[in-house]
Amino acid sequence: MTDRDIIDGLMNNGNRDHLFRLIVDKFSERLYWHVRKMVVYHEDANDILQNTFIKAWRSLDSFRGESGLYTWLYRIATNESLTFLKRDKIKTFFSFTDSYKNVEDRLNADPYFSGDETQKLLYKAILSLPPKQRAVFKMRYFDDMKYEEISEVLNTSVGALKASYHHAYQKIQKIIEDSV
Repeated sequence: MTDRDIIDGLMNNGNRDHLFRLIVDKFSERLYWHVRKMVVYHEDANDILQNTFIKAWRSLDSFRGESGLYTWLYRIATNESLTFLKRDKIKTFFSFTDSYKNVEDRLNADPYFSGDETQKLLYKAILSLPPKQRAVFKMRYFDDMKYEEISEVLNTSVGALKASYHHAYQKIQKIIEDSV
């Protein structure tokens, strides 16, 4: 079934349960990896993915079909990830722990992380970015999205995105250079 068939079925109040299961089956893996690159940890990514689909299910009536299904879900997943990252940053701030050391410990303990030391260093550097810079960097660097596409997802100007990406890139580069 194509995305258009699914959208048409949803708009015509077709078998919503069946159509939504198709959506989940079709997009779960791509969305999981999108979220995972933003939050890094498997358990967090699974929680956010579940929240994404819950929010999508609850919002089916407001989905107008103006964007593609994946774009719509991608936007929800991105917003859920940013919300999680902001909440996690506040929690880390009030826990009085060294968040950089905490990141290293969690990466080392994550059985689903299979990266080498260079990848760990890159992820630690990415995790040190503010949530919005992290999202912009991830979408541009890992997903190779155009600034116009990122602008649509984050509802931000292209100029602001370019500046965010540039600052993120410089911060990551400095962290990696200082660690080598």
